[in-house]
Amino acid sequence: MNLNHLYYFRALAKEEHYTKTAEMLSITQPSLSHAISCLESELGLKLFEKHGRNARLTKYGALFLRYVEQSLAMLDEGKRILTESSGLNGGFLDIGYIYTLGSHFIPQIINDYMKKKGENKIKFSFGQGTTSQVIKELKNGKYDFVFSSFIRGEDDLEFFPVAEEELVLITPKEHPLSNQESIHLAETTDYDYVYFSKSSGLRPVIDRLFAKIKCQPKIAYECEEDSSVAGLVAAGFGIAIMPKIPLLDTMNVCILPISAPEIQRYIYLVTRKKKYLAPVAEDFVTFVKNHYSV
Repeated sequence: MNLNHLYYFRALAKEEHYTKTAEMLSITQPSLSHAISCLESELGLKLFEKHGRNARLTKYGALFLRYVEQSLAMLDEGKRILTESSGLNGGFLDIGYIYTLGSHFIPQIINDYMKKKGENKIKFSFGQGTTSQVIKELKNGKYDFVFSSFIRGEDDLEFFPVAEEELVLITPKEHPLSNQESIHLAETTDYDYVYFSKSSGLRPVIDRLFAKIKCQPKIAYECEEDSSVAGLVAAGFGIAIMPKIPLLDTMNVCILPISAPEIQRYIYLVTRKKKYLAPVAEDFVTFVKNHYSV
């Protein structure tokens, strides 16, 4: 069934006049008549009957009109949403990110972008998780892009470094290490660790630190989310290595810079290679790459 024919049918049902309808649609009257004839042939029913120079709906035409109006209204709404999502009249972005970025990095980057865009009507949807979770959801199409740690072996993804994140050691307030100005990780191996779980993108980063000094941490507890790690440390369950995020300043922990081994921890903007991005998403990615590359 030809979509244009349905629009012509709806217009003629409203105007009830072939000539006026054709003029309104900017088509010829024979083209309009042909479209209606095609619909009637396909349906096997008369949709209009002539009353002088007017064309009025038959009872079958009136019944068909109800469904045509509903269908075209849904199509028009879909077109409107797609137009907005494309960035022509604003846009809609689905963004995923790891837990440690929610309190500072993501709000800052969104604020900077919106200052650049001014009054453009852009809407955002956010989701959090571990690196493995947000990467999986990116590949499944839930997000336009994500901010996460690097994962090896993901050849279909592009990882673009956008920020460096400082890692620190946190301890309970009365811990034997708490009064030091900085710490070498070799000094920490006799103490229980609250460690990030294997699903966290931080886990391989921290594992490589201990591999550098050829030591193994005493892992007493495992968590996947930064506030849970910090909470257990504050409660006296152990020490932990984690990003230096504003949350730590509000908790009952001591924050120690790590003097050795040398640490480089990056946050990446992750996109799918060879996958279509709407113009608003492409614009956001370009903005991030131009303003946040490291």
